[in-house]
Amino acid sequence: MPTPAQIAEQVQLERDAIASGLKKLRKQTYDLESKDYASATIYGVASIDSLLPVVTQRIEETVNRIKEGKIGAAFKEIHQYLSDVEPMVAAAITCKVVFDRVFSVDEKASNLVDVCAYIGQALENECQMRHYEASAPGLLRHVKENYWHRSCGTQQRLTTVKTFMNRYNVKPWVSWGSKNRVRLGGWLLDCLMESSGWFTKYNHREGRKTTHKVVPTPEFMKIKDQVIANSELFSPEAWAMLIEPNNWEHDRPGGYLLNEVMRGHDFVRRGDHHLIQGELCYDFINTIQKVGYTLNPVVVSVARTLYERHTTVGKFIPMWVEEEPPKPPDIEDNDESRKSYRRLKAEWHNRMNDNAQKCVRTRKIMEAVERYSNVEVFYLPWSFDYRGRAYPIPAYLTPHDTDFGKSLLKFHREAFMTPEAEDWLAFQVATTYGLDKETIHNRLSWARDNTPLIERVASDPIGNIGDWERADEPWQFLAACDEYYHCCVLCDRQYTNLPIATDATCSGLQILSGLARDKSTAELVNVVPSDKPQDAYQVIADISRPNCPVHLQHYIDRKVTKRAVMTIPYNAKAYSNREYIREAFKEKDIDIDKDDLTVVVKAVRDAMDVLVPGPMSVMKWIETEVAKVINRGEESITWTTPSGFVVTQRLMKVKTQQVDLQLLGRCRINVAVGELDQVDLNKHKNCTAPNLIHSLDASLLHIAATRFNAPIALIHDSVLCRATDMGILSSVVRETYMHLFAEQDYLTDFAEQIGAETEPPIIGDLEPSSVIESTYFFC
Repeated sequence: MPTPAQIAEQVQLERDAIASGLKKLRKQTYDLESKDYASATIYGVASIDSLLPVVTQRIEETVNRIKEGKIGAAFKEIHQYLSDVEPMVAAAITCKVVFDRVFSVDEKASNLVDVCAYIGQALENECQMRHYEASAPGLLRHVKENYWHRSCGTQQRLTTVKTFMNRYNVKPWVSWGSKNRVRLGGWLLDCLMESSGWFTKYNHREGRKTTHKVVPTPEFMKIKDQVIANSELFSPEAWAMLIEPNNWEHDRPGGYLLNEVMRGHDFVRRGDHHLIQGELCYDFINTIQKVGYTLNPVVVSVARTLYERHTTVGKFIPMWVEEEPPKPPDIEDNDESRKSYRRLKAEWHNRMNDNAQKCVRTRKIMEAVERYSNVEVFYLPWSFDYRGRAYPIPAYLTPHDTDFGKSLLKFHREAFMTPEAEDWLAFQVATTYGLDKETIHNRLSWARDNTPLIERVASDPIGNIGDWERADEPWQFLAACDEYYHCCVLCDRQYTNLPIATDATCSGLQILSGLARDKSTAELVNVVPSDKPQDAYQVIADISRPNCPVHLQHYIDRKVTKRAVMTIPYNAKAYSNREYIREAFKEKDIDIDKDDLTVVVKAVRDAMDVLVPGPMSVMKWIETEVAKVINRGEESITWTTPSGFVVTQRLMKVKTQQVDLQLLGRCRINVAVGELDQVDLNKHKNCTAPNLIHSLDASLLHIAATRFNAPIALIHDSVLCRATDMGILSSVVRETYMHLFAEQDYLTDFAEQIGAETEPPIIGDLEPSSVIESTYFFC
């Protein structure tokens, strides 16, 4: 039990998290308004999202009246400028500009004429880009791919495009003129004001001078204040805790101590909050919440040094330091010198902005490191997603972080080293280096054969950075080298607390092979014993190769088939497979023809039908039966997993209209079709099999974790524990799988729960009890 002093310290930490979140929200809002980007604020995004359909409809109605000649001669000139853009585009541009200008911290930004001019200019810019797209599509695509940096502003992008179009003598754009831009902008502004009632024109008088402005109405200010107030309620940051989180109970939330922090963190995310889950689910979450963590001092020390030196390693990306290019002495008199300087400065600015975006996560993690650097032990509150998978509530210093973030963690409870632990530490070293597909014997041999490498990395990581930065997971490799060297080579450390990770072998096929009792699939994904890990991706490649185009057969390997094979059990369709396989060929510098790609995709999917018949038939059966359930009038699909977790899958139909603006980005409008509660049949058909798999692999870990009496962490279908405990945990996981699929027929149970009309397709030639002897079930 925590002492009163410890509770007080945790309460203060949570109050600091509340203050920090509120401060960051307000700063973000002010910064956006200062840069004339109020449309990107929380109130801007929420307001525009609801405003767009109304303004779009008003523009459509008014345009129709213009076409019919019912508005007047003065407006006939406007129509020609609206003919090349959809009403939705005009509405999106108008809303964005109005919010950016009206809520800018610059008082002059909301002047009526300026607002109208900016709307007209933004619309002309969009039309100009469309003109170039029609006149020189290839050149425009080249400019976008090579010169449009993601941090470039709209004006810089437009200037770059115009420069290239002029250079290559593309048909020039005929300017609309400032008078027409203001007139058009004024008309669109009227459409927005009249349809929403959120903005109005105001005459501001100072002395003898009167300024016409666009201002928000009192009605909108109430809405804005309410949106901001609501967002502030959910702004507290989620940090790791200094004491064990509160237990979750049927009628009482767990996690943080203060309600202000727990607001928005439900036991089940995106699920039915009124459902009472099975008792074991509460035991599971409360068990993993009691696991204490501590920072890895070696990784922290190395990270601080590299952060100060601005050295990037893997996902660890500090802020760069690069001096702004100096102005040439002849910049005022030499046009070439001036152009060269402007180009260099733009490139420098782009690099700085790019790094500022890429380094955000590293900066956040380092902030968390400093916050907990003197903390002996900290804990993580957890919750479920609606399928039963567990996720930590904090965003940083968790097992669900990047390679760098994971490497910072050690379990607080240490365990005395054993001979078995030495093997698992060697396993971790080799796996994080990149040998995750090798046999366990080969991984252990590699670690022992590379003791000099491990010693160099562990004894001087900064001086030998080149030895570990090339690993697949460099930071976790560094942490593993340090633990292995001190525990197994130097032997000056008698205890270990490094998390060792093992993953399921193609979890989707493992679950489906158990449901279908399909022995051939089970053998392919290491459910049954074998001398070495089976590689389903390579086997599929070998089977599909003869049916691929001859000139591509040499390139068909596990890298080409991997993502398709991984995702097919989760109901990925052929079009998704096309993208994955195309990307794999691109990595080999091969631009595959679309007809050849169709042949390769078909060959891979046909190979799946041959090699994994059970899973393929189960997925097809689920899709068929779910369609029947929805067609009978049900709005949701519900099932209970073996651990007692109740999954509620409710997928409603929403019609989405989407438009891509050339300069201002993507704008999406969601409009309900017909009744608000129309069930999305296709989503249910596509999502049920994947969600069933996720719920079952989660259920397996719920049961296993509650039977395991040592520190444990989970990442989806991966488990982490100390090296001394991995043998026990592996046995518990295998025994649990056997329990789920040997001692009960869950697929038949699932069929009864959803009211299936036909029997599930069970092959029945697998004895799940054999998984007890499978070395590579989790590896």
